[in-house]
Amino acid sequence: MPDSVYKIIELVGSSTESWEKAAKAAVQMASKSLRDLRIAEIEKLDVQLKDGKVETYRAKVKVSFKYEGKG
Repeated sequence: MPDSVYKIIELVGSSTESWEKAAKAAVQMASKSLRDLRIAEIEKLDVQLKDGKVETYRAKVKVSFKYEGKG
């Protein structure tokens, strides 16, 4: 098996329902334009507040995919 190289990007997904759905949204969007996704790591969770109530859940996600640069 040849050696492989992976690239990591950071994305922020959001949801009005949960952190899980926020993370899922980030991964689903990445999968539309990136091939061979490997790992998604939750780096940070936070919420946006409005009038003292949770308005939006946000998940900062690191996603890795196989790098296929010219070489």
